[in-house]
Amino acid sequence: MNSSFSKRNLIICAHLMLLVCGLGGTATRAQNATEPTGSRPESANQPADEALANRVKTALHIDPYFYDKHVTVSVEKGSVVLRGFVFSGWQLQDALRIARKAAGDIPVVDNLSIKEGGR
Repeated sequence: MNSSFSKRNLIICAHLMLLVCGLGGTATRAQNATEPTGSRPESANQPADEALANRVKTALHIDPYFYDKHVTVSVEKGSVVLRGFVFSGWQLQDALRIARKAAGDIPVVDNLSIKEGGR
């Protein structure tokens, strides 16, 4: 019983994190959209990029059917980049579907490879 209670709390916390990060990322993008892109340094987007990467990482991690241990997420030049490997074509499709849903209107770049055999 204690294990299921902990699992439920973890899932609830993860969903709240997604909600908070999602709202924060939207507000940051809207605020940055009013600024000319050439007038600020590249590092000005760093907090928004980190929030986006964390939102995608969390979405991959909390999905009960996707094993995310070998997948890394970064944000580069305005796109979410997935690197690493998965064990099947189905997992590759799942990773892209989950990442695209979490990223919203931000493009997702697939740099994943398939390592067959699961080892």
